[in-house]
Amino acid sequence: MSIFCPALRIASLTALLSLFASAAQAGITVTDDSQRQITLEQPAQRIVSLAPHVTELLFEAGAAKNIVAVTDYSDYPEAAKKLPSIGNIFALDLERLLAIKPDLVVIWGTGNAKVLANKLRSNHITVFESEPRDFDMVATSIERLAILAGTETAGKAAAERFRTRLASLRKTYQLPASATPVSVFYQMVRKPLMTLNDDHMVSSAIRLCGGRNVFGKLKELSSTITTEAVLAANPDMMLTSGESTDALSDWQQFSILTAVRKNNFYAVKGDWLNRAGPRILDGTEALCKHIATARAK
Repeated sequence: MSIFCPALRIASLTALLSLFASAAQAGITVTDDSQRQITLEQPAQRIVSLAPHVTELLFEAGAAKNIVAVTDYSDYPEAAKKLPSIGNIFALDLERLLAIKPDLVVIWGTGNAKVLANKLRSNHITVFESEPRDFDMVATSIERLAILAGTETAGKAAAERFRTRLASLRKTYQLPASATPVSVFYQMVRKPLMTLNDDHMVSSAIRLCGGRNVFGKLKELSSTITTEAVLAANPDMMLTSGESTDALSDWQQFSILTAVRKNNFYAVKGDWLNRAGPRILDGTEALCKHIATARAK
């Protein structure tokens, strides 16, 4: 014989409703690349991407339908070209951005973008700062953005594909600890002559491929350097971004350089190598093949 207790049932129901209310109030929380906690009451439905690599990450995370605007040069995947642009990080139409009423803005978290991020927050806009510095951060970026967009299942699957391919590249190209890495000079810009340090994704790709960035220890993420510094570093190979090695042609006059003597000039598509998005693995694979060729020489 069962005993029916209305008071007990009401108490249990009240406790359950209280639990649901607490969960709803907690919302969705992730940590962005500036280590700031980002909380939304519900998945973002109106997302603005303020960097090309962010656009690629959002598409990969399954959040394409949630994107309402992007910045200039958001040209991949093909569908991104159809989205309205609100300028670029240096010439942004802030009034138009605010008029869009986004519930999430994902910004490239470096340089002048910090000022813009603070302006957006002062206008009660939720901002996620994205600045992946290594492969693991690219994978977790896909997952974290998917959580914010309510596309967690798609994001987890995409991140797993990324990690699987990354593991394959490491197995194929990473050198044993006892091997000597190929020294690499990465020319980001010719005039003024600029390069990147080891904190940048390009250096992560160089390391995975069995190389060493000769200017990896520089203090700033990107720095202006002198021709004399490159001559003193005497890299085994020179690398630039783009479709050809034309940007490296000025170095041909310096026959004392190992890279010149061995004709070790290489280029990798800039969108693949410089954007900290899913296609960084395409750039890394191309770079690994170049470094393997330089090593063979």
